[in-house]
Amino acid sequence: MDIVKSIEHEQLKNKIPDLKVGNTVKVHVRIKEGNKERIQVFEGTIIKVQGSGVNRTFTVRKISYGVGVEKTFLIHSPLVEKVELVRVGHARRAKLFYLRDRVGKSAKTREIAGARIEDKEIEIKGEEVVEEPAQEAEVVSEETTVNEVVETPIEEATAETTATEEVVEAPVEETTETTAEAEVVEAPAEATATEDAVEATETVEKEEVAEEATKEVAEEKAEAPAEDIAEKEMENKATTEDAE
Repeated sequence: MDIVKSIEHEQLKNKIPDLKVGNTVKVHVRIKEGNKERIQVFEGTIIKVQGSGVNRTFTVRKISYGVGVEKTFLIHSPLVEKVELVRVGHARRAKLFYLRDRVGKSAKTREIAGARIEDKEIEIKGEEVVEEPAQEAEVVSEETTVNEVVETPIEEATAETTATEEVVEAPVEETTETTAEAEVVEAPAEATATEDAVEATETVEKEEVAEEATKEVAEEKAEAPAEDIAEKEMENKATTEDAE
């Protein structure tokens, strides 16, 4: 494709109205007045369609206040907002220049009775432009699928390795738990042994204290009668002396 054709192809509209000679249409044209922009409607009969590509044009004729007015529009111009079909006319020529010599009702084409008034559009840009993104999308999708296929075994391998590590680490945790339980079990045994020893020493000390107390009491009892006897003898002597 030539550079000029490629540039022209970019300027084409995606869709254009289906224009037929003899039809009455309303052309919505953008008009700029200073800083303002508005849309002006020009209604008339299509008398010719000519050109191709970007240079494709159509001419619309109407009679305004008894004066014939013709305007030629570029189909692909951005100033042409839309073309609305009003009336379907019957024409047997490609160019209706004979309407210029007529006045009144004869200046119009004969209307086709029962014809559907539909705004049909024609796709201008070729299928190649439309299909290229699709092909790129397919290539991208294939690449992504290949990447997914390559990446999935790695993820599975990592998942398996982590699972095995968890399985290996689990018994270690169990053994630590068992050792902790053993320590907990052994601790009370040691505590009971120490408590028994303390109780035994306390009982021995208590027995020794009790024995010493009993001995002291016995000695006191043994000494008490001797003192009483001596006191009684002294009293007896005193009484005998008084009697004499």
